[in-house]
Amino acid sequence: MVTTDTNASQQPFSSLAAFLAGIRIVMVNTTLPANIGSAARAMHTMGLTQLTVVAPKLPINEDSYAHAAGAKAILDAVTICDTLEQALQDCHWVIATSSRQRHIPRPVLSPRQAAELMVTNFQNLDDLMTDSAHRNWQIAIVFGREDRGLTNEELQLADYHIQIPANAEYGVLNVAAAVQVIASVFYETAELALTAKTAAEKSIDLTFRQQWDEPPISNEQRLQLENRLLALLENLDIYNPAQSKVMPQRINRLLSRLQLDIKEYQLLQATIAKLLKR
Repeated sequence: MVTTDTNASQQPFSSLAAFLAGIRIVMVNTTLPANIGSAARAMHTMGLTQLTVVAPKLPINEDSYAHAAGAKAILDAVTICDTLEQALQDCHWVIATSSRQRHIPRPVLSPRQAAELMVTNFQNLDDLMTDSAHRNWQIAIVFGREDRGLTNEELQLADYHIQIPANAEYGVLNVAAAVQVIASVFYETAELALTAKTAAEKSIDLTFRQQWDEPPISNEQRLQLENRLLALLENLDIYNPAQSKVMPQRINRLLSRLQLDIKEYQLLQATIAKLLKR
């Protein structure tokens, strides 16, 4: 279990940090130590800290640490188990990754559906469990072998199966890449649900042009227009390159937001050319 300091224990139990602390990534019978390190790196970028490896074919080694980059602490604290049952014994929910349905299927969720369900379950614990139990909640997300995934028996240990939407002709992901995809979706879903931030607060409002009666301009044309506008502003003593470093960024964002078509581009270019001749 991940321990928390005094300040963290005083935070609301429905916080993003508390949710992420309860997610355990379980890798079964890994072949390559490098994949363990890459998975740890993927976890670290999404705020996950618990990694359990079940019966690895090779131990964690320097190759693992080389691929882990800044996630050394995760490898230092990794739990090694002999069996999957041992790795899951204290978990409240178990989600197994699978690329195909098995003979006796379990409910199959997308990463987004799984994340939303687990966030809802986590929030519901506020009314159902004591504070101490809430801190100890556990979700396991189980990833199978690089060459053949999880067996039928291993999949039967899960409450749900999760499948990543992918190319039907080649829907095979490296195990560390699969960890990254699922961890990213869980992080984003939980962040929006468990913090005061909203999508609107995190980004500038977008404007989407609904209809085009002329083709849109290319990126090259947009950059040409950007340079011409900056030249015009400098000519009019509105912009001084030596004093204003942010003006090019603002013009760039303005033109990107406008989503000009070719006729509008030509009109603006002609207008700028006239003004520059004065």
